[in-house]
Amino acid sequence: MYWLYILANKVTDRYYVGSTDNLDRRLKQHKAGKVRTTKILGPMEIVYTEEYNSLLEARQREKKLKSYKSKKYLKWLISNDSQMGR
Repeated sequence: MYWLYILANKVTDRYYVGSTDNLDRRLKQHKAGKVRTTKILGPMEIVYTEEYNSLLEARQREKKLKSYKSKKYLKWLISNDSQMGR
């Protein structure tokens, strides 16, 4: 399985969108400060995931989410996901 994920820093209201083939490993890398981008954003927590059958699909979705220049869609996506009980 492949994953699209969103991390959030709720204090600074910053988000990070990524994709991976091993979600546990990737989250450990983020928490250990081994990912340059999230290292400078401060402590982040996972707030959203989507599962895909191929890395290509996950990367395409990542690219689409990153193309939105506003955080409004990410906030909406996360909010609706939590309301649906995921």
